[in-house]
Amino acid sequence: MHEPAHAAWLLAAALGAGFAGMGWLALAMPAHARQVWGAPAAPATTRLLRVLGTLGLFASLLLCLAVDHPTMASLVWVMLLAGSALAVAFTLSWRPRWLGVLAPWVRRGAVDPARER
Repeated sequence: MHEPAHAAWLLAAALGAGFAGMGWLALAMPAHARQVWGAPAAPATTRLLRVLGTLGLFASLLLCLAVDHPTMASLVWVMLLAGSALAVAFTLSWRPRWLGVLAPWVRRGAVDPARER
């Protein structure tokens, strides 16, 4: 077990990684990419966002496991996933362009002509 301050920082990092992971997975979807950038992302960008999303969620699991024993860590991680998904959904409904911070290499209005509809 870690001291409380150290555990709090690890859980905050897990929350950040979970939010980023859910955000990247959302940005990989054409509908949400349109909300953020005005056009769907290119296929290579979509693949990269999916990989980053998966890695972000895995990192949040590892951070939760670093704080507590596996049974409690898995419970905290599942709750963290639900909270992160809800936060990303609220961000998409309120200020979708804010999620563009998670993928600064994608320029607003940069379209993939093959996927534009």
